[in-house]
Amino acid sequence: MSDTTLVDTIICAASAAWRHDGEVLATGIGMVPRLAASLAKLTCNPDLMLTDSEAWLVAEPVPVGPRGEYRIRRETHMGFARIFDNVWGGKRHAMVGPTQVDRYGQANISMIGADHRKPKTQMLGVRGFPGNSMNHANSFFVPNHGTKVFVEGEVDMVASAGYNPARLARGWGFDDIDIRLLLTNLCVMDFGVPVLAGAFVQPARGRDCGAGSAGNGIPGARAR
Repeated sequence: MSDTTLVDTIICAASAAWRHDGEVLATGIGMVPRLAASLAKLTCNPDLMLTDSEAWLVAEPVPVGPRGEYRIRRETHMGFARIFDNVWGGKRHAMVGPTQVDRYGQANISMIGADHRKPKTQMLGVRGFPGNSMNHANSFFVPNHGTKVFVEGEVDMVASAGYNPARLARGWGFDDIDIRLLLTNLCVMDFGVPVLAGAFVQPARGRDCGAGSAGNGIPGARAR
C-alpha cells in the first residue's frame, strides 16, 4: 500500500511546469505551488532561481514551517529592482491560484459579480496579474475543480490575459501570452502549448519531474 497522497501527486505534477525553463525565477503562490517549485529545483531543473520570499536568491529551497537550526543558504541580493528585471524581461514563471478561469485562460482574482461598482464579493484586486500575464510564463493551480472556478463565458473581471482575441491589447499577439499548465485536484490541462508533451502521473524520481492527466472541464483547454 502506497503512502503517496493526492497532494503529493499534485506537487509532482505541478513541478513539471518548470522542467524546461532553465534559469528563470520561479514564483509559487501558495503552499502547493511553492513546494512544486522547490521540487523542480531539486530534481528536473537545478538552474531554477528561488528566493527566500524576502530579498535574497537561495542556493536551495527554504523549508516551510519552523526552521530550527536551519540556516538559509543565500546566494545574492534579489530586491524589487532585480525582480522586475526578471518580470519584464520574461525570465520568470509564476504559478498562481486564480478565483475564476474561463475557456480562454483568462483569470480573475479581483471581484465576483457582474457590476464592478457593486461586486458581490470584493477580493484582492488585479494585483500584478495584468503585467505578469503579458510578460512571462504563468501556470494555474486550482485546489477544488468545479464550476465556481471554471466559469461559462468569461470571468467576471479579466485580471490576467488569456487567449481571447477580442481582448488583446493593441500591438499584442498570442505569442506574448504563455500559459503553461492548469492543475486541479482532478486533472492537469494546458492550452495546446507542447512544452510538456509526454507528461506522466507518478512520483518524481532522480532528476525527473512528474505530471498528470485526467478528464477535462474547460472548453478551451485540453487534458494532458
